[in-house]
Amino acid sequence: MKKQDTLYEGLKKYFGFDTFKGNQEAIIRSILDGKDTFVLMPTGGGKSLCYQLPALLSKGTAIVISPLIALMKNQVDAIRNYHEDNGIAHFLNSSLTKAEIEKVKKDVIEEKTKLLYVAPESLTKQENIDFLKNINISFYAVDEAHCISEWGHDFRPEYRRIRPIINVIGPRPVIALTATATPKVQHDIQKTLNMIDAAVFKSSFNRPNLYYEVRPKTEKVDAEIIRYILGQKNKSGIVYCLSRKKVDDFAEILQANNIAALPYHAGMDAATRSANQDAFLMEKTNVIVATIAFGMGIDKPDVRYVIHYDIPKSLEEYYQETGRAGRDGGEGKCIAFYSRKDLEKLERFMQGKPISEQEIGKQLLLETAAYAETSICRRQMLLHYFGEEYNEPNCENCDNCLNPKVKVEAKDLLITVLEAITALKEKHKTDYVINFLLGKETSEIETFGHDQLEEFGSGSDEEESTWESVIRHALLENYLKKDIENYGLLKITKKGKDFLKNPVSFKITKEEEDNPDELEVEGDGAITTGGGSFGAVDPVLFAMMKDLRKKMSKKLNVPPYVIFQPATLEAMATTYPITLEELQNMPGVGPGKAKRYGKEFIELIKKHVEENEIERPEDLRVKTVANKSKLKVSIVQAIDRKVALDDLAESKGIDFDEMLSEVEAIVYSGTKINIDYFLEEVLDQDTLQDIYDYFQEAETDDLEKAIEELPDYSETEIRLVRIKFFSDMAN
Repeated sequence: MKKQDTLYEGLKKYFGFDTFKGNQEAIIRSILDGKDTFVLMPTGGGKSLCYQLPALLSKGTAIVISPLIALMKNQVDAIRNYHEDNGIAHFLNSSLTKAEIEKVKKDVIEEKTKLLYVAPESLTKQENIDFLKNINISFYAVDEAHCISEWGHDFRPEYRRIRPIINVIGPRPVIALTATATPKVQHDIQKTLNMIDAAVFKSSFNRPNLYYEVRPKTEKVDAEIIRYILGQKNKSGIVYCLSRKKVDDFAEILQANNIAALPYHAGMDAATRSANQDAFLMEKTNVIVATIAFGMGIDKPDVRYVIHYDIPKSLEEYYQETGRAGRDGGEGKCIAFYSRKDLEKLERFMQGKPISEQEIGKQLLLETAAYAETSICRRQMLLHYFGEEYNEPNCENCDNCLNPKVKVEAKDLLITVLEAITALKEKHKTDYVINFLLGKETSEIETFGHDQLEEFGSGSDEEESTWESVIRHALLENYLKKDIENYGLLKITKKGKDFLKNPVSFKITKEEEDNPDELEVEGDGAITTGGGSFGAVDPVLFAMMKDLRKKMSKKLNVPPYVIFQPATLEAMATTYPITLEELQNMPGVGPGKAKRYGKEFIELIKKHVEENEIERPEDLRVKTVANKSKLKVSIVQAIDRKVALDDLAESKGIDFDEMLSEVEAIVYSGTKINIDYFLEEVLDQDTLQDIYDYFQEAETDDLEKAIEELPDYSETEIRLVRIKFFSDMAN
């Protein structure tokens, strides 16, 4: 009873709580009893208390190994708030001066310090090893322990060296903690830290208060997010983007639309970054636009929404970032925008890395794609990924459960999959099995001679997406499992073998056959995509503007889309611009285009608004950012000087695809440029003429459609000629 009293007294004295949460008490007892302890506890579950309290109650100093300087600082500040002496907690990392390091060491030697936070890089320095050898260490805590595993979402090679260094300094009990670990990552952590016999405490990954939704990412994504945020009056939210450039650009766009937003990423200077973080914590700003660098150890309980502008590289990353919403148990909306192109881009970024790293990265991306594209309960899929069963038929808090899709019998399809995997001797991954089922004669399949097997092509009468769905459901229902040691090879479970002997009903969700990139205007005037409606288009005005565009295209002898693209007309039919200045705020309209074609459209809209007494939703107009044009101006100037576009991309620090997107935006908004000098270098005359002729005849400039219609040419070639065509015809 005495130890229990001490525990609860400490909890009250240092943290002001009367009771522990979840597994906290059992975890703390384990470490106080001198046992190695492994803690798997989702974000917001109270992980840090699991090592902070035993450190405060033990003799000596606990060494906390933590990957981020900002995280250490936050934790040290938090502990000092509970105690009258600042010496109670310190950190030792590269941000300290010599004098500050001496002060830390003095407090540790005098046994004032109960918690010493150390970066793994600092731990490896000989002078620190010599110092730590001579102090009384109570235990080691390895925070963010998933950094040990190459399969974790934030692999740090220095974490691999922690165990050998602990052995040199002097072994003591180890507590390893992480908020995200698949069974594979958990095994890696325990093996690398040599704590296979550790007491393991797993908390549930289920956060019932979080709502999960994935929306198709279209060119209207900016407008959609702006509308959403404007509807969340004074609520705190985070928008995650993959690149630093996108963070800066999108934060500016939000600011231009009267949203108090600030950027945060590792490329900013430390003072600004820290000030922006504090502004968010102190509620001086409602929205942070950030890369994954933001949020480690940020304990803001009332983040009400987390939006992913880009889908993350892994489900661990996604789970950790969404986990920053609703930590107080209140509302937390998690909305991700997904397009396959984003994942293809991420895969391209991996080229040039070691093969094993590419393999791992690819597997993680496939899991993310499966989650984004599924029509199964998202909560069930996430929990299954982390090795946790979730058997509720409907979680009632994700888009797929709130709008359930039709289920169809797929018993025969599962038999076909299991027979194919058996024929392949359970030695291949999902994409290989699907290619085999479809009868695709890939070089790999031919090398193995698998095109000679009877089962080859046994699923060729079904779509690829159907087989993806069957395998996804089979994994969730434990007919199949992935071999985590071997890059995710598909294995048949005992349940799967029993099913082959005695098949039972097996239902899958019928996947939607829609194309998220194709927008259409429904009869009631709502623009729809694969992810439901967002914003009402005025169907009468839209039809009138299409007619006007057609008349102008005949008169000027250019395709209609060259005047204004469908997305621009839809934006105009939603927000009713009635001046040239307002027209320039529409997507794809710049000053040149507004002057050239805008007058007649504005007159038409003005008349329609007056005649129908329409109230214009001015607050929903997506305003573009003036200083974004700095980059555009410098690109136009460089093209005038005939700088090769690939050299230009390199000098601006962006990839070639991004450069093409910038140039497309320039010509679409009405600026005339001439890239003939570059085309002459990279394209032959026949290629150029073929593609140019296609756009002259085509009804749309849609890239996917062009790629389909021009199979002999690459996406880059088509985009380059499309830029020339647009500049020639429209500008």
